[in-house]
Amino acid sequence: IRLRALGDAPEAFTSTFDREASYDEAKWRDVATTGRWFVAEDDGLVGVAVGLDRSGDPTRRELVGMWVAPSHRRTGLAGRLVARVKEWAASEGATILSLGVRDDNAPALAAYRSMGLRLSGETMPEVGHPTKEIIVLECDVEPA
Repeated sequence: IRLRALGDAPEAFTSTFDREASYDEAKWRDVATTGRWFVAEDDGLVGVAVGLDRSGDPTRRELVGMWVAPSHRRTGLAGRLVARVKEWAASEGATILSLGVRDDNAPALAAYRSMGLRLSGETMPEVGHPTKEIIVLECDVEPA
């Protein structure tokens, strides 16, 4: 599903299809066991979202790798995937869930804003593209 996402929406990610298609089995196993993966199925995989704990801050978790197949966009699936990641974050004791969106990805920014995420006021340069920025959005997570 990760390669399908990269092939469908290369502009939405900070990695590339070619880069990840070259991963060997050991790398894919590492990727698959890093974080908490949530997938949606409907006669095949149609969506994915990954929750990570990589900040070292026990109150924060991160949403990465979000993708919904074109056939399932505007159906509420993205919101359901985000809700699942929020539930996971809460179960981990987090109070904030954040995610980064490329500054030129207006549809994703609008979608996440409609799901209740807000601009955090933080930006960061995109790795490998110092002239591009990642906009950080966040939302509160209800305790489990």
